[in-house]
Amino acid sequence: MTKLQPLKEYIGVLFGTAVVAAAFNMFLTPNQIAAGGISGLGVLFFYLYQIPVGATIFILNVPLFIIAARMFGFSFITRGLFGAVALSAMVEILNFLPVVTEDLLLASLYGGILMGIGIALVFRAHGTTGGTTLAAQVLNKLFGFSMGQSLLGVDFLVVAFAGLVFNLELAMYALISLFVTSRVIDLVQEGLSSSKAALVISTQTEAIAQRILREMDRGATVFTGEGAFTGEARKMVLTVVSQSEVPRLKTMVQNIDEKAFVILGNAHEVLGEGFNITAKR
Repeated sequence: MTKLQPLKEYIGVLFGTAVVAAAFNMFLTPNQIAAGGISGLGVLFFYLYQIPVGATIFILNVPLFIIAARMFGFSFITRGLFGAVALSAMVEILNFLPVVTEDLLLASLYGGILMGIGIALVFRAHGTTGGTTLAAQVLNKLFGFSMGQSLLGVDFLVVAFAGLVFNLELAMYALISLFVTSRVIDLVQEGLSSSKAALVISTQTEAIAQRILREMDRGATVFTGEGAFTGEARKMVLTVVSQSEVPRLKTMVQNIDEKAFVILGNAHEVLGEGFNITAKR
């Protein structure tokens, strides 16, 4: 890691929180969409008590960070503390941004997209904004709930509260925004590549591997496994191809061995010689 890497990561966290803040100011807060977490509570308290969203995020994060520091140590929360403070500040600094739409569906969709991008940028910079993630870690430590159960529980309670404060329809839009946010985070984290990993189990693995190398100009790895039922040793070929190359690969394998067993799966953010995969499309 270079000396400038920590600085780059903090800048990345700062930029990511600015994008999240833009999502709140331009789409979510003006349309009363409380899409889970402490930031969702910020939207609720803004309409209930006129407390600025950024102030609520900061105030509610303070006890969480104190508890987390006692449980996990101060070094564990340093980056998250920066992210939480940055998000609180950015929400208030960027409150001049215009409201883009008053259509609830558009606001929930685009607010969710923008928030997902921002959170993913924070994660890619090895940071966090505290809030729901930190609360989930505390619940996991105290009560043994899984991270997934804790995150879902906290977000569900906030959305349910939003349904009581506003109305059920707004809570449903908040759930849409929450879902879109989670999907966008996955897309940004894993990449948009539509590459495919192929595992071929065959008695003709050497011939298949050679054809992949020569005709498709793709790398291949041959390794040995054992059939659980028969106990026989079987060779397998592992390769990664683009989406457009899948039909060609399947036809080639079938021509060599009609009884070959082929498993295809999504492969995100493939790294190494021959990739970026888009170069082969």
